Amino acid sequence: MKEGLPDLREIPSVVGGDPKQRTGIVVAKSIPAKKYGIQTGEPMAMALRKCPNLVVVPSDFRLYTENSLAFKAICRDYAPVVESFSIDEVFLDMTGTSLIYPDPIATAHQIKDKIHEELGFTVNVGISTNKLLAKMASDFEKPDKVHTLFPAEIPEKMWPLPIRDLLFLGKASEKKLQDFGIHTIGELAREKESTIQALLGEKTGRQLYQYARGIDNSPVLAQAEESKGFSVEKTFNDDIVSVEQVLPILLEQCDIVATRMRRKGKKCSCISVTFRTLDFKNRSHQTSLSSATDVTDEIYENARRLFLEFWKGQPLRLIGVALTGLTDESFEQMSLFEDTKKKEQRQKLDATLDAIRMKFGNDKITRASIMNSNTGMGRKAKAQMENETQKRNKTDKKD
Repeated sequence: MKEGLPDLREIPSVVGGDPKQRTGIVVAKSIPAKKYGIQTGEPMAMALRKCPNLVVVPSDFRLYTENSLAFKAICRDYAPVVESFSIDEVFLDMTGTSLIYPDPIATAHQIKDKIHEELGFTVNVGISTNKLLAKMASDFEKPDKVHTLFPAEIPEKMWPLPIRDLLFLGKASEKKLQDFGIHTIGELAREKESTIQALLGEKTGRQLYQYARGIDNSPVLAQAEESKGFSVEKTFNDDIVSVEQVLPILLEQCDIVATRMRRKGKKCSCISVTFRTLDFKNRSHQTSLSSATDVTDEIYENARRLFLEFWKGQPLRLIGVALTGLTDESFEQMSLFEDTKKKEQRQKLDATLDAIRMKFGNDKITRASIMNSNTGMGRKAKAQMENETQKRNKTDKKD
């Protein structure tokens, strides 16, 4: 959203086609556009007949892909198993994380807020015991909401919905069910399964009948991160103009991607830094290393050198770091001029930080230089320290 222009989410707007020629199809629509009956995938001419004042913006698939990868990378920081459902939807299996994240609703808000803070867009989060119910919950009231749909909540929250809202129920099946007198998900759930199978076919009927009752036994399937590398980007709402502002953010990003990489047992031999200025053009520069590394400080030193070499002080709107040239070899080639003792100390520090984060969560420990900055992690760490201090002070007063 550019400054001075209306928020496309709050007006009838669509993405897709040529805004001048008014051709193509609708790729995405705002909630106000949906109220006009505009559907994803329909011709732009049809959408414009429904809403003559519709705002049309062109697609930018490079931008969508970049944001999709960054969004999914954040999700992987929280969940051991992440499955992509679409370019902007994922399933997170949080099994085994109850000690780190004991409150599912609080964790969902934490993930949602982190995505908004780092990437600048909002998401809905649905929470339940299976993929179907979590997906249904995520489609409740939007935007920027967290919803639950546990089995006990199905009669109240899901059954009153029209059958068209049931996941994977197409228009042909909807018409057959409506002609039979079934208009809500609850009516479908209360019908005999054999009746639904006779109407829709054995396979489709069984699946939709089970879905209407909240039954879905499909597992969340783990999908490996991009084999090409690990990356993170941050978009700024306000211009970043000083080195003092940029470098803590750059260190924070190096810390994030290096941690992800170590968790996969990889090392990188190439480091890239990308930044975007006010002309909305991305500039990327990379450097190759003499030997692969997974040490955060080494990655940051190279990223810092790259950035300072090519940045000419222009106001920044985005900065990112990517690690490529991955290897999982345990053998490490040492440079003749490398300080092996210093490197071992750095590796021990990284290993300690990784162990603490794995056990207690990513936000439980932060590097001092980041905490003293105005980055997202820095502000969060300082807030947590203040909360802990307040708790201790209250305890001391009671004693």
